[in-house]
Amino acid sequence: VINDQSIQQEPHKSDVCASYWVKCGADEWFFFFFFFFFFFFLAPPEYTDVNDDLFSSLFSFDDLRESVRQLKQKLEDSCKEELKKISDRVTFTNIVSRIRNDFLQYSHQLTLDLNTAYKRLHLSECNRVITVTDTVQPYPDHPERFDYWYQVLCRESVCGRCYWELEWSGNNGVYISVSYKRISRKGRSNECLFGCNDQSWSLDCSPSSYSFTHNNMVTVLRVKPISSRIGVFVDHSAGTLSFYSVSDTMSLIHTVQTTFTQPLYPGFGVYKESSVKLC
Repeated sequence: VINDQSIQQEPHKSDVCASYWVKCGADEWFFFFFFFFFFFFLAPPEYTDVNDDLFSSLFSFDDLRESVRQLKQKLEDSCKEELKKISDRVTFTNIVSRIRNDFLQYSHQLTLDLNTAYKRLHLSECNRVITVTDTVQPYPDHPERFDYWYQVLCRESVCGRCYWELEWSGNNGVYISVSYKRISRKGRSNECLFGCNDQSWSLDCSPSSYSFTHNNMVTVLRVKPISSRIGVFVDHSAGTLSFYSVSDTMSLIHTVQTTFTQPLYPGFGVYKESSVKLC
């Protein structure tokens, strides 16, 4: 599901109580009136002696008040129980902020995992900058290394709330991704390419446009202008992934709402003559 904002409205508690009173109160009051009907019209003769004050002998006002009090208490308890059941089932998500300082409190320092980098990607500045090179890098073989696509993952996984920023440059662009660790690494199939499988989500940035890809479904994003600084925010438990252009202000590029079943790892794909720098 794709949303521009991750908003889920909380149902008003008074509406829930009122609807439950109507639903449950009808049964309770039916029983109450049936009780009176029985004693007035169907009661045995010993209860209808003309020498007795029928109403007083059957049900005093004190008894009536006590019955109403008990009924009220029972309905209130039932209403509270239903509200608790609803609260246990519903997850409420706050409105996504667009104030940068609100995101920076979740900022994480990321480093690129050399063991995952394609051999024509050069990592520099303490494994925080990615550039494409024509020279094959002397990286050792590793089962986690991408051996066809120009991609790399970060060492750190993302759980809870996490925010990071990067700057990109180049004529051909880059793609900014999050992925489960079990994404395939070997070969040229879509199972290895960020965004083209159910293991990863990817924002493609070029000098002229943005697009978003997940499970090989591409969404062209008609967002301008194109920013060279991108902020990524993940709320893992809420299933929210958001991309922002960052300048003096933050502008939402794209948000997705889903369910994450595993830890996420930030990842990047870099086209020729382009680069990425983690901020």
